[in-house]
Amino acid sequence: MSSKDVPRRPAAVRPPIDPETLDPSEEAGVGSRRVRERRSTLSPDGRLTTGRLAGLSMPAAIWVLSWPVMVESFLNSFVGLTDTALAAQIGEAETTAIGGASYIMWFIGLIIMAVGVGATALISRSIGRGRVGVANTVLGQVVLLSWILGIFTGLAIAFGAPLVSRLLSLSPEAAHAFSQYIFIIACGVPAAAMLFTLIACARGAGDSIRPLWAMIVRNIVNIFVSWSLSGVEIYGIANPFPFDLGVIGIAAGTVAGDIAGSLIVLSMAIQGNWGIRLRRARLKPHWHTIRRLVRLGVPNFLETFGMWIGNFFVIVLVGSLSIASAGGQSAGESARELLGVHVVAIRIEAFSFLPGFAMGMAAATLAGQYLGAGSARLAKLAVWRCTLIAASLMGTIGAAFFLMPEAIVRLISSQPIHVELAPDLLRVCGVVQIPFAVAIVFRAAMRGAGDVRVVMAITWITTYVVRLPAAFLICGADLAFRTSDGHVLTLLKNPSPLDWGLTGLWIALCGEVALRSVFFTARYLHGGWLRIRV
Repeated sequence: MSSKDVPRRPAAVRPPIDPETLDPSEEAGVGSRRVRERRSTLSPDGRLTTGRLAGLSMPAAIWVLSWPVMVESFLNSFVGLTDTALAAQIGEAETTAIGGASYIMWFIGLIIMAVGVGATALISRSIGRGRVGVANTVLGQVVLLSWILGIFTGLAIAFGAPLVSRLLSLSPEAAHAFSQYIFIIACGVPAAAMLFTLIACARGAGDSIRPLWAMIVRNIVNIFVSWSLSGVEIYGIANPFPFDLGVIGIAAGTVAGDIAGSLIVLSMAIQGNWGIRLRRARLKPHWHTIRRLVRLGVPNFLETFGMWIGNFFVIVLVGSLSIASAGGQSAGESARELLGVHVVAIRIEAFSFLPGFAMGMAAATLAGQYLGAGSARLAKLAVWRCTLIAASLMGTIGAAFFLMPEAIVRLISSQPIHVELAPDLLRVCGVVQIPFAVAIVFRAAMRGAGDVRVVMAITWITTYVVRLPAAFLICGADLAFRTSDGHVLTLLKNPSPLDWGLTGLWIALCGEVALRSVFFTARYLHGGWLRIRV
């Protein structure tokens, strides 16, 4: 019998790949021929064919991703302004306390963000490759990690509040209000962690609209509860409620809003509204996925923690300026006012970030999904388009800051010291809005692509080599703070002949932002962020 007559075994027919049953270990490329043979997830004209963005052109995808984030960010900033406005109705000490507490809440946010950035990067890549099962696993592990980190972070800030109030050189009244506010906030950290990490998962899956509704409810609850419990009027509206809890009521409103929002997004995750679904089996520790989240999250945490330490140093400098303006005496009026001016300007400046933040989130999601689909060219183009849009919008806001800062400040506060000093700070930050937009979008996009180590290096270098030394030398104040018994302890004498005060400090901060944008632009043009494995 010839070889031609030998019956051949029929070729094995490979069953179609079911993304829901795909093992997460295949994401690392461990011996999976089927993963290597996956089909392209881009249409011939460059449109994504998987996830919530399937079939959309790039401009449409940018719009769908960005406008809900813009609205959501506006609402968050409005809540911050409302808290400041309510505190201003209570008293100056309470305003300063909430201003100082905003930095502690930023610290909470950066821990949550460490998990969220990893979640966005992994889920967007998985959706871009058509692997829903991997994305579901990431979703479950994010929920698990957010609860663990939320509990430990809440305990840490509750016990650390007294030390922080001393470093901020707060008056006894402000320190008491600060401790009350932070203790209530600490109780709600697990809910906040759940809320914002799940929103990061939804954005990675390409859905920014549904989480927006959760944030709308969260912000409505926040404002209503804060107003009703604080006992003061808001924007000229008399308070009809019998409560008078002061800053405790404002903090309770924040926690109530976070709980309401977290329950809504958790319900969405369980129902699979984002194209990915939270399943009970995915809540068990999956060490491979946890390692991937940690590998992305730790550099991001170190980056943002380094930035937070730098900015905490800045508010210590603001406290030092207050001490200097008080002549080194015990806490007087001027020792409380400058931090309030600084915080009012920051609250207003935060609105200018909204277009950059929204475009940054869109760039992060699209960069991850296009890279997951195998197109570095489209990823780079999407990031560039988002940057141009952000620069145009933030440049317009910067012009308003420069041309009519007094009118803008009066919308937030009528305190004479705020109206006198805050406009100069807005003029300074108005000048750098365009480079700020570039830095925000490029940084977010590189995070979304998984280039977290380079982002961390750029942030640390510019913060500690440029930002802090320049702020210290230009402001002219010695580095000092008040001890618990009211005495002034000088840590470092300022050798600089300059004495430009709070405005000089802002000039240094904004100058560093402009330099940071140059570094991120160089990394974008280099293209190394396009070749990162996650």
